[in-house]
Amino acid sequence: MNRLWHDIEQNTEVWQTLRTGKATASNFACFMANDGKAFGEPAKKYALQLALEQLTGRKAEFGFKNADTDRGHEQEPVARMLYEDERFVEVTNGGFYDCGDYGDSPDGLIGDDGVIEIKSVIASVHYDTLRRGSFDPSYRWQLVGHLDCSGRDWVDFISYCSDFPESGQLIVYRQDRDDFKDELPRLAERRAQFLELVAQVKKSIEEGLAA
Repeated sequence: MNRLWHDIEQNTEVWQTLRTGKATASNFACFMANDGKAFGEPAKKYALQLALEQLTGRKAEFGFKNADTDRGHEQEPVARMLYEDERFVEVTNGGFYDCGDYGDSPDGLIGDDGVIEIKSVIASVHYDTLRRGSFDPSYRWQLVGHLDCSGRDWVDFISYCSDFPESGQLIVYRQDRDDFKDELPRLAERRAQFLELVAQVKKSIEEGLAA
């Protein structure tokens, strides 16, 4: 794997440009759904988005913004600060890991070995995570993607909710590479198949426009 890390701030114009046309870890779940079977509609829509980005050079985010995502951006710095205080560590810029046709932007780096993923969530989601005693499974492939793209040894899933008592506002679950030893090769294989789909969609558009 060719891996190049860019020390840039997330959500900047440069960051968006670097991500254009690349499959990113936050969307790996789109094509990991139905693993071992044909790609579903979310994967096909994502493939079309990436094909168009590669053809136009313009970024078009897959997904949507709502109150939850806005809250996440606003409260992420608070969660990061609490995490640093509780764990006695310094969180440095996550930047962007460019792996060619795909990449990843973790929420932060810890030393030489770790990455973090912060989710600022509503009370019911935080409560579910607390009762589960593990990370939210809907983010499994994003966490696997963090380790795969960064090459680092562990990822801390951080759930933050300001509605909880102070002692329970931050929940942290660590996953090591060994915890995802089965998922890492599955991700690599399925992602390669998905990138082939992107190439096919791109070729189809080019041929259709040239006809």
